[in-house]
Amino acid sequence: MKHAESFRDLEVYKLARQLSREIYDVSKKFPKEEMYSLTDQIRRASRSVGAQIAEAWAKRRYEKHFISKLTDADGEQQETQHWIESALDCGYISDEQGKDWSLRYSSVGKMLNSMINKSEFFCSSTDN
Repeated sequence: MKHAESFRDLEVYKLARQLSREIYDVSKKFPKEEMYSLTDQIRRASRSVGAQIAEAWAKRRYEKHFISKLTDADGEQQETQHWIESALDCGYISDEQGKDWSLRYSSVGKMLNSMINKSEFFCSSTDN
């Protein structure tokens, strides 16, 4: 297995970015009155997943910091799932879209937890 040279090489990071782009595009159609509430919250949380992964990568010299940032990323993906459910409740996205995003965010969570459980593998080499 090839070692990641950058956080950009991580499949979990690529998936998180893809999902945040999709959420951004779909949330453009949310009602204007949601601009400073649901729209802002779902965009912020979805973007934060990838940002936390990138930050974890930078802190992998210190295993506890690495795990902490990945835990933050997992929290952000779960928060994003909450906002997806809120968008569903309001009828802003279809059941199909909500289910797709929720399943893919669950995959992000599983990948993050796998990284946490195997943190020594990621933290053993600190080449940036």
